[in-house]
Amino acid sequence: MEIITDKSNIKYISNFSGSHGILLLAKTKKYLLTDFRYIERAKKSVKKEIQVIELNKKNWQEILKKEHTEIIGIEEENLTLARFKKIKKLCRIKNQKIKFKNISGAIESAREIKSPAEIKLIMRSQRINEKTFLVIKKFIQDLVSPKSQEQRLPTEIEIAWKIREIGYHFCAEDISFEPIVAFGKNTSIPHHNPGKTRLKKGDIIMIDMGMKYQDFCSDMTRMIFTAPPTKLQKEVYEIVLTAQENGIKKIVSGITGKKADWFSRNIITKKGYAENYGHSGGHGIGLDIHEKPSLSEKYKETLKENSIITVEPGIYLEGKFGVRIEDMILVKKDKSINLTKVSKRI
Repeated sequence: MEIITDKSNIKYISNFSGSHGILLLAKTKKYLLTDFRYIERAKKSVKKEIQVIELNKKNWQEILKKEHTEIIGIEEENLTLARFKKIKKLCRIKNQKIKFKNISGAIESAREIKSPAEIKLIMRSQRINEKTFLVIKKFIQDLVSPKSQEQRLPTEIEIAWKIREIGYHFCAEDISFEPIVAFGKNTSIPHHNPGKTRLKKGDIIMIDMGMKYQDFCSDMTRMIFTAPPTKLQKEVYEIVLTAQENGIKKIVSGITGKKADWFSRNIITKKGYAENYGHSGGHGIGLDIHEKPSLSEKYKETLKENSIITVEPGIYLEGKFGVRIEDMILVKKDKSINLTKVSKRI
């Protein structure tokens, strides 16, 4: 038997998306155990082959006895020590010795390959994301235009909140993650936390954002220039764009995540900015914003056909500015497909 506690894995297998539930995968049957608040909802939403039962000690132990359980697989990487202790307590049955083994990563590997239906939902999520970004971009450009009479320009956190509001307007269920909005020198911080820094005319802006649609995530990073870029800004931007497009062009299924990362990283390294690019080159995306695979120097597993990944190289000059460009890619055998349609030209 396997105990599934990761919320995204539970959603993937059962279609249940409540905040409280555990999935038991036995040899003969699948059981979703949840509390009273979600019973009716679960019965209406889960797949037909899954039995919904109220989560309590009696029901739990009856299943273990019925299935003659001796070994239980658990998702160690998802479990806190406190929660594991509770599970162990539920599994204490007289005259029935139970051992535990780690199954972390097994379902995540299956989730790498997206079905046509999943691809469609992720693309819908990305269309919402793009519409939201274009509204935000126009809003900012209007504010900083020579014709604008606006005296009070927005702060980073105000733009971050506006992203959320506009996303909901376009039917997003939620944001994939808290938007990264950085003005001016703050763009040199790869994962800057939006704060009270106020926009100034002439600022370079980084916006990294994503939306959720029917539980599936999207992700995209774009730079906005509120004035013609400086010579250095243009040089760095063109290097990052060339590196990113080279990666997208050459990524296909069957290559390692390390190789996929290298296609972009090598160009940045050759231009002398290796020390200014310290994060991975991308990640899988689906029910979670970060899934398998990873585009990084340490990832030696191969990319699978119909997985969806991001390609997001960057260069960060501390105290000056940073540039990151990110698209979502559908990995194919011969030529991968860019799912992101927003222009990357300055």
